Amino acid sequence: MSYFGTDGIRGKFGESPITPDFILKLGYVTGRVLIENNDNPARKPSVVIGKDTRLSGYVIEGALQAGFNAAGVDVHMLGPLPTPAIAHLTRSFNADAGVVISASHNPYYDNGIKFFSGDGKKISDEMQTAINNKLTAIMNDVNSKEATMPILDSANLGKNNRIDDAKGRYIEFCKGSFPYQYDLSHLTVVVDCANGAGYSVAPRVMRELGANVIAINNTPDGININADCGSTHPEGLQKAVIEHEADVGIALDGDGDRIVMVDEAGNLVDGDGILYVLATQGQTKAKGVVGTLMSNMGLELALKAADIKFTRAKVGDRYVMHELEANGWILGGEPSGHILCLDKSRTGDAIIAGLQVLAVMEARGKALSDLTEGFEKLPQKLVNVRLSKMQDPFEHEELVAAFAKAQATLEGRGRLLIRQSGTEPMIRVMVESDDEIECDVLANDLADHIKAVLG
Repeated sequence: MSYFGTDGIRGKFGESPITPDFILKLGYVTGRVLIENNDNPARKPSVVIGKDTRLSGYVIEGALQAGFNAAGVDVHMLGPLPTPAIAHLTRSFNADAGVVISASHNPYYDNGIKFFSGDGKKISDEMQTAINNKLTAIMNDVNSKEATMPILDSANLGKNNRIDDAKGRYIEFCKGSFPYQYDLSHLTVVVDCANGAGYSVAPRVMRELGANVIAINNTPDGININADCGSTHPEGLQKAVIEHEADVGIALDGDGDRIVMVDEAGNLVDGDGILYVLATQGQTKAKGVVGTLMSNMGLELALKAADIKFTRAKVGDRYVMHELEANGWILGGEPSGHILCLDKSRTGDAIIAGLQVLAVMEARGKALSDLTEGFEKLPQKLVNVRLSKMQDPFEHEELVAAFAKAQATLEGRGRLLIRQSGTEPMIRVMVESDDEIECDVLANDLADHIKAVLG
């Protein structure tokens, strides 16, 4: 079995696999994989560990650190910081890997672990497989030698230290992505921090670039992360932008790698809208853009009209990254707000993506609503069907026939996407159509059909 989903290992804290015992073993086997792949025996491998603001992060942090140290790996503790900060600091500290403790946009009772390689990108499939294989061996055979986490010599244990200036390093990195000839001194920006990992750094970055910042949902208490706020619940941000007569609003998710924005009129600009602005209005017009299977067809049509190439990857920023590298492009992302600007950062970064949009506003002297003109989204309906256990809908002929019939109905006017969640027992049904009523009815009918068949 594979413990890894599309974005690391994730689940409800206290339930398998997100338990202290499992996390301890995960740290240990990952450390052993790093040692086995260490090409410089004179240098002990090291990792950096950061987290979001979930209360369970303290337990997971301690278990991971103990596992890595037991394997003989040094650990640098960064504390609460956005996921992209850990990716950046992994490179900055010349570490062999970066570890993020977070469940991203999920509620506080979930948590997870995801890994970055030494170059600040998601770990390779080969390394993930090696970790998974060792984990499986330990979990399936409690009497195996590996299961006891053998320590060859106590003199070779890893050390642990906390990095005090991690936050300042990342703030300067973000500010460095903003063009030096501009500042934000005449903009009022509302920043929704989702009570998450960006609660401290995001407002500071904007303020230090001159903006008048109104920070909301920036008082995390360990359980209010993503609670009716942030990029998955932007209604509060939309309201705040109007109330404060702000120029723009920015919402992060719990771990600071997703962004959605709000224009001066309170209209939501999701990841597709952000990609359109950066591709067509940026300092250099994009050669091509990578979206995903979830990207609205309206983005594809708008980029085609602007003579910009567009291709779709599977859902997940690792797949977007793969397509960008294969095509030699620098801009890609997802409607949910994972935006990759490879000329600025090696991973999705909400703060840096937001700064690039603000830079376009400064360079063009235009409001965000003006920059999104020319991009019209097709009506889209997304229905999540939660199951008692994950099943593949395409293994049922009755459902396959229903999907084919729906696709034939939409031919030339829209799209149908049926996708299994990579992190939970859920089937996502997405319908796009030039007819909003048809879109809604078809999506709900298919969702009901899936629920009736799969339960």
